[in-house]
Amino acid sequence: MLEVGDKAPDFTLKSTTGEEISLSDFRGKNVVLYFYPKDMTPGCTTEACDFRDQHAGFAELNTVVLGVSPDPVEKHQQFTAKHNLPFPLLADVDHAVAEKYGAWQLKKNFGKEYMGIQRSTFVIDKDGRIAKVWPKVKVDGHVQEVLQFVEEHLQ
Repeated sequence: MLEVGDKAPDFTLKSTTGEEISLSDFRGKNVVLYFYPKDMTPGCTTEACDFRDQHAGFAELNTVVLGVSPDPVEKHQQFTAKHNLPFPLLADVDHAVAEKYGAWQLKKNFGKEYMGIQRSTFVIDKDGRIAKVWPKVKVDGHVQEVLQFVEEHLQ
């Protein structure tokens, strides 16, 4: 897992806009990069809608929100349309970006082990450095905590 002060690894992924998006496209802005397991699931929907509902607050703080999961672009587009998400979702289908950020981890569910996304959030500052890491996100209240961090530390 990356730590505060580390240079955020650059990446390029396909997005819900149909374009490829690179982290470096946002140099000069803060970026909230959040990794989530799967579109259309209850926790992931709540998290995405919480980011949607706080989108204007992040925008006022010169901060871009990017969601990343292994789902393909088509699934992201359905998820975005269904929930009116105003920020891009990125398709990390081979989980290479999740691996760079340490979000691709061994998980256990009902006694079975498998590799998957550990719900995690990274705040990246205007210079491309990690400013804050939440390695094991609990959805309730998380987005408000992220917004508060950006307000207090990245003005």
